[in-house]
Formats: sequence, C-alpha cells, structure tokens
Amino acid sequence: MKKTIAIYLLLPMLALTSCKHHYEVASMQRSRILVDSRYDAQPDEKAAEFLKPYKHQVDSVMGPVVGQSARYMTAKRPEGTLSNLLADILVWAGKDYGEQPDFGLYNMGGVRADLPKGLVTYGDVLDVAPFENRISFVTLKGDVVLDLFRQIAKTGGEGMSHGVRMVITKDGQLVSATLHGQEIDPQKDYRVTTIDYLLGGTDKLDAFKRGTNINAPKDASNNTRFMIMNYFRDMQKQGKVVDSEIEGRITVR
Repeated sequence: MKKTIAIYLLLPMLALTSCKHHYEVASMQRSRILVDSRYDAQPDEKAAEFLKPYKHQVDSVMGPVVGQSARYMTAKRPEGTLSNLLADILVWAGKDYGEQPDFGLYNMGGVRADLPKGLVTYGDVLDVAPFENRISFVTLKGDVVLDLFRQIAKTGGEGMSHGVRMVITKDGQLVSATLHGQEIDPQKDYRVTTIDYLLGGTDKLDAFKRGTNINAPKDASNNTRFMIMNYFRDMQKQGKVVDSEIEGRITVR
C-alpha cells in the first residue's frame, strides 16, 4: 500500500518536472504548395459533393480574372521580377493620391507567393498580398534615404522601383546608390511610397521612423492587393500584358 501511495505522489512530481522544458523556434521556412489532382488521384465522391457548394462560392470570389502576366514572376533577393513589379505598382498608384513618389519600396516579407504566367485572378493577387498592408507615402531626407539603402543592403535586397540603382556587397554593405541616374543629395527631400507596416521601422528598416509628412490612408480600399488588381485591370483595358524584368536595380559585387 505504501509503495502504491509513493507512486501516486511521484507521478505529479514527474509531470511538473517535464513541464519545465523550454523550447524555442530555431528557424522557419515558407513555401507555396499547389494542391491539385496530384494529391488526390482517387477523390472521394461524397466529400466532393459536400464541398461543392462551398467550392462554387469560393471560386466565384477568387476566380475573376484581373489581367494577364507575360511571365512567371518571383520575389527574391537581391532583385526579383515580382518584387520589382510590386514596387513599381506603388509608384504608379501615387497618382490616385495626388502623390509623385521619387521611388517605391515593397518589402520581401510582404510577398507571400509567386505570380503565375498567363491569366491572373483575384485569388492569385490575394496569394501574393494576403496581409492588410496599405499604401503609404513619407518624406525622407537624402541622408535618411542613404541610411535606408544601407539597411536594405544588410537585408540582401528589397523590392525597389524603377530608377533605383544600388550596388551592395555579399556581406551586406552599400557600395553605391543612385536614383534616376543622380547621386542622392543628403539635404534634399525625397518622397517615398511603401506600405504602412514599414513606417514604424519594422523588417530592419529603421530609417522609416525618421520620416515626415506621412500620408497613410486607413480605409480598407487602400490595401495593396487592390493597388495590384487596379494596375492589372488598367493594363488590361489598354490591351497590355503585365511584364517585369531584372534591370540591375540591386546588384551584388
């Protein structure tokens, strides 16, 4: 009987001891997995029938085509076709806010999927930009722009708009930077378009905290996914296929 009582007392103590183990996330990786017929060679008819009304509803929302893409586009460091396009779209959208940005920046962490070649749907855009990030505008002094570019060099590259030319080293140092072929004047004001998430200095882009004259509309209609869709629709109306190329906006020496 004493042995039995001792065992019952010991078990809670062991349980408490086991709870003291501390675990931390060592690393995270992300990838996009296309779920198609390859993963369901023998579909369950009952399950398909059950999901049918929901699938129809989802397809009606995600399925509409917003435009066409000339190529499969990806976001990558130091420069990618999709990350270039997204930064260009932010600059393009400035006209709707009475803004004329000198350059645009779209952070790599905000791009969550690649863009397919061919017809582009609302669902594709939502995959690319799933967060509630809104377009924003901020003024940075030239010396702060240079600090921002140094921080971008340390990250290995972000989505930068047309006209930006940066040379960085493999260990994350800024070698040179120009904007529309001109050296950056430390005393000049530059208007920058980006997403509101970055204005607080997140994603290691601390220079944004020194920005002034911020224009950051809060309505949901200012979400970047709508900027992207509007751009594709505008190009479609003009009979154009959206394209983006690697231009040497950020190169590694």
